[in-house]
Amino acid sequence: MKIDTSLTMPQLPEALSQAGLQFTVATEEDFDDIMAMSQDIYGGLDYLPTRYSSWLQETNRTVILARKQGKVIALESVCVIDNGETMLVEGLRVAPQERGKGVAGVLLRFCSELVKSKYPDVKVTRLTRDDQLGPKDFQKYRIITKQGILLVRFKAEDLKLHLSELGVGEDIQSPLSITSSNSTPVRLDQTAIHRLYLTTDMMQGVLPNATIIQDWQPFKVLPSNMAILLKKEIDWMVDDVSNPTVASLCTFPFRVPIGDDWYYLNIDMFGKDLALVQKQFLCHLQRHTATLKGNVMCQMFLDPPLWKPMADFCINTLGVELVKEYTEQCVVESDVV
Repeated sequence: MKIDTSLTMPQLPEALSQAGLQFTVATEEDFDDIMAMSQDIYGGLDYLPTRYSSWLQETNRTVILARKQGKVIALESVCVIDNGETMLVEGLRVAPQERGKGVAGVLLRFCSELVKSKYPDVKVTRLTRDDQLGPKDFQKYRIITKQGILLVRFKAEDLKLHLSELGVGEDIQSPLSITSSNSTPVRLDQTAIHRLYLTTDMMQGVLPNATIIQDWQPFKVLPSNMAILLKKEIDWMVDDVSNPTVASLCTFPFRVPIGDDWYYLNIDMFGKDLALVQKQFLCHLQRHTATLKGNVMCQMFLDPPLWKPMADFCINTLGVELVKEYTEQCVVESDVV
């Protein structure tokens, strides 16, 4: 399906207009072309291969491709959240040979115009970045919150053996003296999630700037957003259902294109108590590596001051490999004009 660009966006920059960019809605038939364009993106941790088909089925999401001479050269997905007031930009990528030519900016502008025409109540564009923000970014965006990014890798079989040697079980009742707290992490069912997040204000002091960030997706705590989140395969956890101090969300492992038998585990951690963060981290690791065989990239997002002690814990206590030094996940937004 080809979209008439003249109806939905301003005049293209002359160089790109001459280059002949076309915009189309993505389909299942485009998958192979998109994957060919996306080789090595996100350091091999690209989530799109496992989500592409489901993205195309989401009624509040639009996936747009930019083409040049019929060939796919860029992709962007926009998901409308926050009761129709926010468009969440995800999955943006440009083919290597077309980077640095302004393609991403034109695609972003096109998608913004398209979404505004379909969802006139949209007021804000929100996205999550892990690159260094510069002066121009601060002029364009306001920062909602930041999390430290801790990326480690390990063989699932080795970690299971190590956790067993440490005496770590799924209930985390173990002789491993990592905490002075005796509280056992609690996995939440949908009723408990709804009660904690929507009918009380107990999570307000735990979540960064009252934002739930789940695998790079930042949401306000609203019933419509919770309905989106509760459709996903996520483990929700807190330290105490009556007075939570630390909360976490963990995706179920999925394959990533870094290589054969590689899996990705994403853990979003909220709260500032190191001991409780360690407990929930161990609980997620034990639960989600129990049946895995192969290599795992585990990425945890956490309060920035906790990054160094958690990195030391991963290396010295768990014996896993630190993949990269400290980087930040920044949630930013700008007003739609």
